[in-house]
Amino acid sequence: MSRAIHVFRTPDRFVAGTIGEPGDRSFYLQAVHDNRVVSVLLEKQQVQVLADRMGLLLDEVHRRFGTDVPPEVSELGDTSPLVMPIDAEFRVGTMGLGWDADAEAVVVELLAVSETEFDESVVLDDSDEGPDAVRVFLTPIQAREFSLRSERVIAAGRAPCPLCGEPLAPEGHICIRTNGYRRGETFGLSAADLDTEE
Repeated sequence: MSRAIHVFRTPDRFVAGTIGEPGDRSFYLQAVHDNRVVSVLLEKQQVQVLADRMGLLLDEVHRRFGTDVPPEVSELGDTSPLVMPIDAEFRVGTMGLGWDADAEAVVVELLAVSETEFDESVVLDDSDEGPDAVRVFLTPIQAREFSLRSERVIAAGRAPCPLCGEPLAPEGHICIRTNGYRRGETFGLSAADLDTEE
């Protein structure tokens, strides 16, 4: 069976988003054009890597080729949630990132997790062999906005522990810097324990 490659040459939006509460969130990337919506599931770290590398790619394109790329953005035009319902096409295994000089676009390719070995040449290629893929072409400004939104989505999770940096849960967490005591819990004597009446 040949692979499915979902191509978005002029997406209306390409965004990262989550479903679930902090500490139990599922991360998605979603490409939208008109009524066509494709969502893929991935790990938080993959979103972070893609956002970081996208910014670095734009800086390198400007440095190497003199291509006019916008500076990093500080305001988001698209703060809308993911389009519901979400029916993920696949879980992302491999990601590819490139620059299409003719289209002056950042090309993102997300490949499905595959149990079989495949040649990395299938990344950003239309061959029939290999895992299913989503390929999105982004203008430089869309790429900058993707990076900023992704950073904000990642930061919206649990706050880090000020001692060890691990994420804090509402019930606290076992902090390695406090010899295993749970941060957020109160230890000591209660008022009843201090009652010394006989």
